[in-house]
Order: sequence, then C-alpha cells, then structure tokens
Amino acid sequence: MWQAASLGALLLVSRLVLRLPWTQVLLGLLVTYLGSGGWRFVRVVVKTIRRDVFAAMVLLKVKLKVRSYLRDRKTVPALFASTLRRHPDKTALIFEGTGARWSFRQLDTYSSAVGNLLRSRGLRPGDVAALFMENRNEYVGLWLGMAKLGVEAALINTNLRRDALRHCLTTSHARVLVFGSELAPAIMEIHDTLEPSISLFCSGAWEPDSVPPGTEHLDPLLEEAPKDLPRPSDKGFTDNLFYIYTSGTTGMPKAAIVAHSRYYRMAALVYYGFRMRSDDIVYDCLPLYHSAGNIVGLGQCLLHGMTVVIRKKFSASRFWSDCVKYDCTIVQYIGEICRYLLNQPVRDVERQHRVRMALGNGLRPSIWTDFSSRFHIPQVAEFYGATECNCSLGNFDSQVGACGFNSRILTFVYPIRLVRVNEDTMELVRGSDGVCIPCEPGEPGQLVGRIVQHDPLRRFDGYLNQGANNKKIARDVFKKGDSAYLTGDVLVMDELGYLYFRDRTGDTFRWKGENVSTTEVEGTLSRLLGMADVAVYGVEVPGAEGRAGMAAVADPDISCDLERFARALEKELPVYARPIFLRFLPEVNKTGTYKFQKADLRRESFDPAVVKDPLFYLNAQLGRYLPLDAEAHRRIQSGEQKL
Repeated sequence: MWQAASLGALLLVSRLVLRLPWTQVLLGLLVTYLGSGGWRFVRVVVKTIRRDVFAAMVLLKVKLKVRSYLRDRKTVPALFASTLRRHPDKTALIFEGTGARWSFRQLDTYSSAVGNLLRSRGLRPGDVAALFMENRNEYVGLWLGMAKLGVEAALINTNLRRDALRHCLTTSHARVLVFGSELAPAIMEIHDTLEPSISLFCSGAWEPDSVPPGTEHLDPLLEEAPKDLPRPSDKGFTDNLFYIYTSGTTGMPKAAIVAHSRYYRMAALVYYGFRMRSDDIVYDCLPLYHSAGNIVGLGQCLLHGMTVVIRKKFSASRFWSDCVKYDCTIVQYIGEICRYLLNQPVRDVERQHRVRMALGNGLRPSIWTDFSSRFHIPQVAEFYGATECNCSLGNFDSQVGACGFNSRILTFVYPIRLVRVNEDTMELVRGSDGVCIPCEPGEPGQLVGRIVQHDPLRRFDGYLNQGANNKKIARDVFKKGDSAYLTGDVLVMDELGYLYFRDRTGDTFRWKGENVSTTEVEGTLSRLLGMADVAVYGVEVPGAEGRAGMAAVADPDISCDLERFARALEKELPVYARPIFLRFLPEVNKTGTYKFQKADLRRESFDPAVVKDPLFYLNAQLGRYLPLDAEAHRRIQSGEQKL
C-alpha cells in the first residue's frame, strides 16, 4: 500500500516537474528500481518521498517564476519594486549599531537618490562602481541604487588591504569608489597608485584631512539628489547585478559574477525550501560583501518583504539580547558563530527569544544538537553553496549533520552528483569510457553540478577573470560532451541521499569564517620564501571552527628570515589566510603529475611528538613565528594559546 502510494506520487511529480512522457518516466523508475536493489529501493522511497516531493515542488515553483522573470526581463530592482508596492511603510531594515529603522519606502528613496547621483556623474548601465564599507543600512541602499541605474557594484571584502585592495579596484575597472569613513585609512594607503580617473566618495563621518585629496562627502550629495526613480536600464534577468570577491588568499581575489537571476535563485530556494514567511524578522550579523549575508539574508527583505536586522559585526555577548530586542524569528550563522555562542556562559536571555530557525552553513555535527537544544531552536536550516556554484543544497528537514540532500529517486530532476575523486589531488576518477564514476552511498566524492547555460538555475556565470573559470569546470562528467561545475568539496552520501562533509581537503579549507585557497597561498609563500616546494593544507585545532592553515616548506635548514617573512605576510595576505603553522622538511612528496601529496601531512598535523621536523606557530599577539615545542602544543590544544 505505502509502496504503491509512494511510487504513484513519484510518478506524478516526475511528470509535472520535467514534463516527461509517461513511458519515459515509467522506464526510468523501473531501471532505477532494478538497478538499486529492488525492495531496498522501495524502502528508500517510503522514507524520502515526502521530503523529495516537497523539494521537487519548491524547485518547480522557483523554475516557473524564473521562466516568467526571464521572459519579462525582470531585475532585482524590479522585483524590489513589487515588494515596495505590497507594503511601502513596513520596516525593511534595522541597523543595530544606531537603531536606525528604514521602511521599504525609505530604502527606495535612498537607493533612487544613489542612482540619480551616479547618473549625473556620467555613469551608465554596464559601468562598475566599487563599494568598500562595513555593514549598515546604507550599504544596501548603495548597491541597490547602482542596480537601478544598471551600474554593477563590486562588493569588496573589508579585510583586504594594500595589493589585494588595489587589485580588486583595478581588475573591476571601477569608475567610482564609495568607501565608508571607517575604512578611509585603507584607501589612504593605496590612493597614490589608483587610476586618476576614479571618483572617490566617502560615506559616514566626514574628516577632510583623513581622506584622499579629491574625495567628496557622499551623504550631503545624496540629500540633494533627485528622489524619483531613475530611468530603468535595459538590463535583463541574466545580466550582471554585482560582483562578490572570493577570499583574498594571495592578495589576488577573484570576482564572482552575480547575475540578477542568480540573486533571485539563491534567495528564493532558501525562502521556499525552508518555509519562511514574509512576516519573519531576520538577524543578519554576517558581512554584506559575501553572498550569505547579502543574498541569503538581505534577499529575503528585497524579494519577499521580510524585516532584516543588520549588525555591524557579530557579537557573541550581544547576540541573544539583540534577538529579543528586535523580536527576531530567524538568525543567520556560520559554524564558527555557533561555537562562539556555545562558549558563552548560560544566561536567561538565550531562552527568552522567539527564534524558530537558525539559517546558515558549516554547523559541525559534534555541536549541532547542543546548539539547537541549549538555545531552543526548533529548526536548523543548514544549506550548502558558493556564490558562483550551480549546485546548492538544502537540509529541509533538519537532519543532524547534513548539509543537504540529493534525491535518490528523483535523480533526473536536479542534476548534481557525487563522483569519485583522488582526495589527495582532487583529480576526478574516470571509467574506461572517460566519464566520471558516480559514488555509491558511503563512498566519498566531489560534488559536481551539470552546467546548462540556457537555464538560469543551472548556468555557471563564473568570474570576471575568464582564466579562473577553467579551474572550476570539468568535461565529460555525467556523459560525454557535457560540462560540470567543480565544488572542490568532498562529501559523503548516505542511503537516503543526505550529504555530509567528509572534509575540506584538496584546494580549499575554511578558517575564521573564510574560504582559503591552498594553491593560491602556496603561490604567495613560494614567492616570499624563494622556494618552489611549499604545500599548504588545513589542520584541525581543538575547540576551533574550521581548519587552521599549515605550510610544509622544503627547507630543512630554515634559511629564511622568519621575522621578515611574518611582516611580509601582513602585507600580502588577509589574517585568515596566513598560515598558523610552519613545518620545515627536506622535501614535499608529489604525485606523478607533480601535485603535492598532503594526506600524511594533514594526518601528522602540528604535533611535535609525531613530527620530527622543525615546527613553528604564529603568535598573534607578537606577530611572530615561534618554535612549536611540547609546551606550546599543550597550550594550543588546551585553548590557552589563542590563534
């Protein structure tokens, strides 16, 4: 009875979502049934049918809206205009720092003034304006106003300095730079090397002696600018909206292209998939130069009419007090935030809130249950995705530890797959036909998503630097002649299709809430040390979220000047990308294709009882590398030594 009902529902969903002929659907199900173990397949259907049908309906709903918006050439400003018409006087944004509350009407007025001002200064659709500012309401109004004019915003990571900052401005070809007064010192450091033609505007407190010559104070200019809606640009749904920069691991970040369609897709799949409501109030303490804070969080305001509370920076001690004060129902997190909150002393306020959902990614399975039970949060809405990826996942039913799922019975609906990979080199393993080999349940593999450029849900917009795209695309993955996006992450799928992180191995690891590219850090260290053989990898540190960077250097005599090296790193790399640990050894083993073998290095980590090579750690207080002996190792393990 259950099996018949489940299979019947599955047939109906398959028919509705993909509009496939009944014969093709039946044949596909029969092949899947026989090829996956008969009655065991029926067991999977029974256990996952509700989850998978719901997900298919969400996908169908978003797909239909995407098709309509594509046809009508909708943009994010046009979708925001619809939200504005529904509730103009509802609170859209609250900035915790000042308590400033902006209605949707006020956000519309401010952003229109931005568009009109830039238009009066000669900017046109397709031009680029850089935005370098800490979180506040104005940040949203600035890029939204740019988008109303058709100007593409380059959202620059506020941690970047010197060469990295200059690189972002240069490669974006920005005609205008808007920066917050709090970041004026960073602009002062590089202004002599900027293009003379770039216009500089400072938002916030105005101190003429603290900004580069020629800088204009933005705030009074916006007060005087016309507040009517700028003339709509000819931008369409798949045109560029703004750029989000990958973590600047070498001082050379990459600008990921965010089209209007990508902004909508990311925000909408989260909204419908996690059953959000327009009357929800979101607490957003994540940086707005990243997609989690700007798209997943703020997208719910602009597209679905939620109120979003913006915090300048995350504060563990103020987190729950803020949630109570602003009556928040959804909080955003990255895994590191959850650990910091759990480390806080227990207080009454942490159970006086109305938060019903924690939305984010990177919550470790080991603290998942403790987090949800201590803070009494019914739903943990974990999702997986990167700004540029085409294979986002969602854990729609709060399965502990899972970053999402991939249906094992509707495999043809959402074209993502785990494929076998060499975990040391991240090279895809292929069969005799040259096509990638799918993973079985329990077998680790790299997550990939099939690229379909004419489909806004499956397309890969890539980076401004076209050369960077090639590293993220593989050919002949699902079948001969196709292409797929490479996530670079190793996951494991269980029998029911839930996906779990195996590890962030290969080319990327995460530290201090930022992704760090090992290959790019290797390039920087090789240049600074004057050595070719430098292998960078992430290692676990007890009590710390993510993995700390460690570099193995083929220099047993330690011929480099470590003090000078540490000073150089401060100029070259953001704080989260600097290697915490150094290991000097005779050589770094490589594969036959000259890629570093890092499995043993990761396993041995930074334990001086295991590693006989010289070890050093970066003392953050002193800004120097110090020898890592047994006592230093004990302090790091116990948490006495902060990293």
